[in-house]
Amino acid sequence: MRRSECEITDRAEIEEIIRRASICRLALSDNAIPYIVPVCFGYEHGTLYFHCATEGRKLEILKRNNRVCFEMDIETKLVVAEKACGWGMKYRCVIGSGTASVVQDTAEKRKGLDAIMRQYSGPEGGYSREVLSRTAVVKVAIESLTGKQAV
Repeated sequence: MRRSECEITDRAEIEEIIRRASICRLALSDNAIPYIVPVCFGYEHGTLYFHCATEGRKLEILKRNNRVCFEMDIETKLVVAEKACGWGMKYRCVIGSGTASVVQDTAEKRKGLDAIMRQYSGPEGGYSREVLSRTAVVKVAIESLTGKQAV
């Protein structure tokens, strides 16, 4: 990281940012064309989970290239100044990368959905067979994770 004073290295602090974030921006590469999409997510033991329909652009891209990058941020605030070059942004963020795969096992699918519900303090469990059949759960095995802040 170019500005080391902005780097967050404490894993507990990085995981706190993940726990407090409400949106994950998932970046994929569609034949060398970037594609980014905001997703609801869950995080558990170094694994990121998100859900989507059982067909669509995200899954089509992941079939061709399962390498992903993601970003989450909290405490964002625009810094206003009298001169243009004085403007800025305050934030704390996490950026990571990993390998995505569609969860096939029903028990693991439920585990991923529960992680997503915990992220938003929602009720866990109770997923009907119908809901499970029309919902894809994707897990991202996180390979790199960094934190950054401008406070």
